[in-house]
Amino acid sequence: MRTILAAIDFSSATDPVVARATSLARDLDAELLLIHVAAPDPDFVGFESGPRGVRDSRAAELRDEHRRIQALTEGIRQTGLDALGLLVQGPTVATILDEAKRTEAEMVVVGSHSHGALFRALLGSTSEGLIRAGQTPVLVVPAAREAADRAASEEAM
Repeated sequence: MRTILAAIDFSSATDPVVARATSLARDLDAELLLIHVAAPDPDFVGFESGPRGVRDSRAAELRDEHRRIQALTEGIRQTGLDALGLLVQGPTVATILDEAKRTEAEMVVVGSHSHGALFRALLGSTSEGLIRAGQTPVLVVPAAREAADRAASEEAM
């Protein structure tokens, strides 16, 4: 395996996703690509004619997200693993699938969240979208809170 693409969103799922993807990349001697998909620019505020405050706020958000992904990537590189951080704007599932194809990733690692059935019915889920629409194997890692809750319920049994 040459390339693993790990999709992160800076939520509680990020640390478990990065840990699992880093471990896999190390075990398989693969390059690790971290991708954060930033929300697309809003359609209702044009960058040519929109209020300067909205543009400045959006630019600050993107700079912060870029710094965060670069810091994560640098931390991984310092352990001796070949890693690259990507910040891409667009629709989440389509953007991850496009990057997986473009980078020839052999696996996508993504986190799960504990959203209910109504949320998934209305908005869908990133992991479900990747599994349904993609050609690349997907490893879904539970968010830290979900894993801790599951472990506690198993111990209670």
